[in-house]
Amino acid sequence: MPSTILVGTQWGDEGKGRAIDLLSSDAQVVIRCQGGANAGHTVMAGDTTLKLRLVPSSILHQNVTPLIGDGVVVDLEVLLGEIDALAELGISCDRLRVSGNAHVIMPYHRELDKVVERHLGRAQLGTTRKGIGPAYADKATRIGLRVQDMLDMKIFAQKLEVALKEKNALLAKVYNRLPLEAKAIMAQYERYAERLRPYIADTALITWRALQSGQAVLFEGAQGTLLDIDHGTYPFVTSSQPTAAGALTGSGVGPMTVDRVVGVAKAYCTRVGSGPFPTEDHGPDGARLGERGHEFGTVTGRKRRCGWLDAVLLRYAARINSLTDLFVTKLDVLSTSPTVKLCVAYQHEGEQLDEFPWHQSVFHRVEPVYEELAGWDDDISAARSFDDLPEEAQRYVRRIEEVSGVPVRWISVGPEREQMIDMQRQGVKAS
Repeated sequence: MPSTILVGTQWGDEGKGRAIDLLSSDAQVVIRCQGGANAGHTVMAGDTTLKLRLVPSSILHQNVTPLIGDGVVVDLEVLLGEIDALAELGISCDRLRVSGNAHVIMPYHRELDKVVERHLGRAQLGTTRKGIGPAYADKATRIGLRVQDMLDMKIFAQKLEVALKEKNALLAKVYNRLPLEAKAIMAQYERYAERLRPYIADTALITWRALQSGQAVLFEGAQGTLLDIDHGTYPFVTSSQPTAAGALTGSGVGPMTVDRVVGVAKAYCTRVGSGPFPTEDHGPDGARLGERGHEFGTVTGRKRRCGWLDAVLLRYAARINSLTDLFVTKLDVLSTSPTVKLCVAYQHEGEQLDEFPWHQSVFHRVEPVYEELAGWDDDISAARSFDDLPEEAQRYVRRIEEVSGVPVRWISVGPEREQMIDMQRQGVKAS
């Protein structure tokens, strides 16, 4: 495993934390590349369930140097809180490094995120209201504050004054909110700066040196391909680029350093928040998927919308990210389903569409074209090899390979670390 990018192939919540935990065991460096505290990864560590939002999931592996890269927007309250929570569990974050180029989420970002969403009314995007979008907006307009600014609080105060002048005017005159006080913010962030100082580093250089020395590097993605601000279901997307290309810009390395791109796909499909979802099931099947899969957002706790696996979107994700392998999660959730549906195409005004439509108005109106495969009643949570799976489950996995054009390398059949099938290690060839 020289260098691997791991990305979500759907709307996030695919189970990437599980995949990262597995792949991290063979890595020396793991770098989180984009997103913020709106992207949670759930990892099982023995009897402990960890829900991490900023600290890379690889923190559990002592052999790994975990990095938070240039493309991440950092909520310091969340990050330092996670460091403290992990310390209470006996997990040290001394190896963690945070890019000086990463942008900092400020109190006015969170406040703006809340009031703008409320202001949109029925047109709300369904953001997590964590200040992610406003922080990326400031980054783009070049008035953002970065982690490195906290090494000189005089510079930080000057930049804060410029930003706060605009934000307070916006909050007061447009949204009728009280202005935020620079003195209170400075006092809070001076405390953060003192604690953060030992973690600040040039993470792009650390990553490059690791690659040059032949170490295994894992680029940890957050969210999913369909939430990409350029390639996702805009405007119902996140504010960063959770694709393979985004992993490169967010970490500061070039494309020739990448050997493998692993896409994580849930065996069905879910979505949190607003936006089109062609395979969403509003009936008992969708309810069963949500109940069996415990489908609630890691960060927000919101109930996820559930439906069947969408191979049109999976093919799109394979193309956008140049996927080399698939990691299929939660196959066990489909057990007890009499039939399993797989969307292989869309129907729109009498025309069959085999590829993701580029026009959003078309995508909002497509109808899924389903294949129905036989389901299985067996409890597959104890399966440790492909042959342990019932024939119906094997056939479903093979069909995923056929319709996506990407070989399935790993299959998870439960939340525990050992509930995993490694196809390649067992010598199982792709269909």
